[in-house]
Amino acid sequence: MQTAEIRRRFLEHFATRGHTVVPSASLVSPDPSLLFTVAGMVPFIPYLTGREPAPFPRATSVQKCVRTLDIEEVGKTTRHGTFFQMNGNFSFGDYFKDGAIQHAWELLTGSVADGGLGFDPERLWVTVYLDDDEAADAWHRIAGLPVERIQRLGKKDNYWHTGAAGPGGPCSEIYYDRGPEFGPEGGPLVDTAGDRFLEIWNLVFMQYELTDVRSKEEFTVVGELPNKNIDTGMGLERVAFLLQGVDNMYEIDEVAPVLRRAAELAGVAYGKDHEADVRLRVVADHVRSGLMLIGDGITPGNEGRGYILRRLLRRAVRSMKLLGVEDAALPELLPVSRDAMSASYPELATDFDRISSVAYAEEEAFRRTLTSGTALFDTAVAQAKKAGTPALSGEQAFSLHDTYGFPIDVTLEMAAEQGVTVDEEGFRALMTEQRDRARADARAKRTGSVDVLAYRRLLAEHGPTDWQAYETLRTDSRVLGVVTEGDDDAAPRPVGPGEITRVVLDRTPFYAESGGQVADAGILTWDGGRAEVIDVQRPVKGLVAHQVRILEGELREGAELTAEVDREWRLSACQAHSGTHVVHAALRQVLGPQALQSGSYNRPGYLRLDFAWQGALTAQQRTDIEDVANAAVRADHAVSASWMTLPEAREFGALALFGETYGEQVRVVEIGGPWSRELCGGTHVRGSAQIGTLALTGESSVGSGSRRVEAVVGLEGFRYLARERDLVRQLAELLKTPQDGLVERVGGMLSRLRDVDRELAELRSRQNLAAAGELAAGARDVGGVAVVTGAPSGLGGGDLRTLALDVRGRLGDRPAVVLLASESGGKVALVAALNPAALAQGLSANDVLKAAAGPVGGRGGGKADVAQGGGTDAAGIPDALQAGEQAVAAATGR
Repeated sequence: MQTAEIRRRFLEHFATRGHTVVPSASLVSPDPSLLFTVAGMVPFIPYLTGREPAPFPRATSVQKCVRTLDIEEVGKTTRHGTFFQMNGNFSFGDYFKDGAIQHAWELLTGSVADGGLGFDPERLWVTVYLDDDEAADAWHRIAGLPVERIQRLGKKDNYWHTGAAGPGGPCSEIYYDRGPEFGPEGGPLVDTAGDRFLEIWNLVFMQYELTDVRSKEEFTVVGELPNKNIDTGMGLERVAFLLQGVDNMYEIDEVAPVLRRAAELAGVAYGKDHEADVRLRVVADHVRSGLMLIGDGITPGNEGRGYILRRLLRRAVRSMKLLGVEDAALPELLPVSRDAMSASYPELATDFDRISSVAYAEEEAFRRTLTSGTALFDTAVAQAKKAGTPALSGEQAFSLHDTYGFPIDVTLEMAAEQGVTVDEEGFRALMTEQRDRARADARAKRTGSVDVLAYRRLLAEHGPTDWQAYETLRTDSRVLGVVTEGDDDAAPRPVGPGEITRVVLDRTPFYAESGGQVADAGILTWDGGRAEVIDVQRPVKGLVAHQVRILEGELREGAELTAEVDREWRLSACQAHSGTHVVHAALRQVLGPQALQSGSYNRPGYLRLDFAWQGALTAQQRTDIEDVANAAVRADHAVSASWMTLPEAREFGALALFGETYGEQVRVVEIGGPWSRELCGGTHVRGSAQIGTLALTGESSVGSGSRRVEAVVGLEGFRYLARERDLVRQLAELLKTPQDGLVERVGGMLSRLRDVDRELAELRSRQNLAAAGELAAGARDVGGVAVVTGAPSGLGGGDLRTLALDVRGRLGDRPAVVLLASESGGKVALVAALNPAALAQGLSANDVLKAAAGPVGGRGGGKADVAQGGGTDAAGIPDALQAGEQAVAAATGR
């Protein structure tokens, strides 16, 4: 049975039993503490924990997941993979243990003809928690399982909680007996390795309130939850390899084609050589994971999700290289993975141009990186071996990662091949410092230094903020809490003039920063006081917090006030956000549908937009994009917003932007109907003409396969063009030429300047030749060595080096040392040059230069025959030349 068919049967089974089918959420987790969606229940956490009311009593989904904790183990065993799919069914205070067990049993053992999966009930075993008699009884009563196939395990195996205070409860796991050839009799209790009795489904019964959670097995049960929930997870890949009669997940229909194609390219046979098999499994897993991650809008980078994606792609590319494949591999493998996965995810086929362009660019960049980074790696390894300590430092490993994009496991692999160890702990400490800085910056932006629990308590006590940013710019509001940085809770004390604090209101007209749009600015006024709103955030879902600076009076909890948005600020912000949509539509019209937005930022008067694209835009493309955008502004397209379900929005043709998290109900913003139709929660103008002047101001790269355009709109757009006009006018007046002749006039001036530069270079060359002869003629004998010292003026390091080498060449075959110093622009350049005869006597240019560098306050180095450096004290040049000559004398024993 094909994997896509198992998926379809699972969803249909639960749909016919009253479950709402929820589409898979993005691999980008809505939980800020997670990089990826790591389990099927992650999108449902707010409902399972009771933080939000569930919009349906029961649901089912097949969730895309990525886990990368064991990425180094991928391929070494057939158990570890990064991307996987989790089938799940969920009950929010509806059915409980009996219902979960009955639904699972009916699907597993139901006949294939009737829509079931057709597992032999005689080969199914279950485990339950030690004292969960209710679950054990249900398995016996509903499924007819004999008591000996219902085994009891402890908290380590059969109890679930979040790791923090909150809901938890026992769980029951379903196992499939693969047969005696995989291990001994006795069920999961005996088969601790899990080779024979394979877990395929876990049913979690959330029935208790837990507190004082100290570990997986140490916590306190407070009592039963008022609403008991069901959360289940069935590993789709595990079920697939059982139903397809293969040995592991690498051999199922969605993975094996990539493995087979990789083996063909490498000219190896899978199953014949352990090391080659490991490489092939790495490739099969990582190519599929890369496909799915890029499909969800992640692009390679050096941080967070982007780094994980880069690591996966580069491990796959290097594995192919180690298998002997020198040509680009992803163009051969990625289409194979697309074909295998598109039955379940058809968007992979329709969006493949964008996905493949990102992946292929990353491979091309890594192939270049392997050349330059490997040179740095080889140098570091050689130095380590020479020093007698065959180990790379954490700093060197981090440099390979941060500068060249080498994943640490690539560095570890290369080091192992050279017999060198790596200070992995030091590397990870540096990585942790980097990530902690980034997370602290993001956390400070959202909540300041306030414990988020303070906001959660306000939300629990008062409910969500009545947010009216779409309807009005002014509300009469009440202060629910004054949350001061450094305090643990909403502080009852009033705050006075000059203080900055965060204020939670019962209702607000202020737009909170999100979706790339900055927060509104404005004023809070109350009897006897005013406060300036300087930022607005959503520290927890549903709650809006205003960062304010008190201007007059005192503000305290319970105060009645007026909240008013700055009208000019909001209009300019609307112009920028609508302008972002217009530029996005213009990009797609000019470049094609693959130029899809991957990120944006807009503030009053300014916007920037990142999009998937290879290579810089041409001048004509920039002009065309600007023309299309301004034509849309001039047409004064109607701008409208409507609410609908996410599936309806997708069917409607609305673009869902990557990196965003959407609920069941989404807001679709249209500009000119289908011309621009996107999911968006931002504020917008009423008609596109309100955007005003739109001028592109920049275009640049922001990473492999990603470009950025910047623009100004409205009054800022006009001011930008006015500055450009004034600059042209001033240049025309300065050069005394008509404005339309500026380009030719400046071009002519540059051509003449290049001619003058060439003439000056020739003149310097002739002067240097003359100086070389004079300097060589003045050579002095120092211990049998011809020594030339000199201080020609006005030469930079390059010219001084050329002169020194010329002088050295004029001194013939006798041992010769040339030391020159020159002051130019307040800096001192030093060059020491030795010929082979001087080297044969044990002299070194590095030693001569080191002696000379001290008097001019400098340093330098190089090779034994030529060394170069610089200093800052020109007055020390005579002493520097004397010190260099003395170094020669000392070395020759004079």
